[in-house]
Amino acid sequence: MKIEFENQTIEFNVEYGNRGKLSIQIDSLGFITVKAPNATSDAIIIRAVEHHGKRILEKLNVLAEARNKPKTREYQDQGKFLHLGKEYFLHELIDTGELDEEELKKNLKKFYFTSCKKIIGERIKIYQNQLKVKPKSIEVEESTTKWGSCSSSKKLTFNYRLAMAPIEVIDYVIIHELCHLHHMNHDRSFWRRVGSIMPDYKEKEEYLARHGHAMTL
Repeated sequence: MKIEFENQTIEFNVEYGNRGKLSIQIDSLGFITVKAPNATSDAIIIRAVEHHGKRILEKLNVLAEARNKPKTREYQDQGKFLHLGKEYFLHELIDTGELDEEELKKNLKKFYFTSCKKIIGERIKIYQNQLKVKPKSIEVEESTTKWGSCSSSKKLTFNYRLAMAPIEVIDYVIIHELCHLHHMNHDRSFWRRVGSIMPDYKEKEEYLARHGHAMTL
């Protein structure tokens, strides 16, 4: 479900169960879950989200800022950078000879783009066969807000910075976006589908939440 609040869209999943009262939870990646008693009407749920709308948006902004906080990098041989979840000296990833900082940064970004395209291309074949889906196109791009996205036209886009994450975290983002080919919203059916392929997907979300700020240039 989703609502418009103060010119922003708040999208949330609803979980029904044998509970006495309604609660709203926001996880470390910014996914919102409304836990409601069985038979709670949509109107009551929407009113509750609207009532807490300001707090929800404030929390989402804090999470976004934490993820996107810039880090100081040392573009020299002994500078360390992540690749597939491990730290490497800069000279282990790219040729550093006789290059200035701007050239090093440009070449390092090119390395990550190339690596991400290769990994996504290899791994997505595995999971699209398991999920029996096929995206219309796959692209790797630069983004400060999303690790991946799925458009209504079935175009999947992945953030080049994923090349810094462990392979199982990359797999999670791939699975997440492929599942959107069946379920565009983060409803119960969507998360069940994700969990059917990767039962521990929440651990991968936590990794991105904890380390996403360090996965940058």
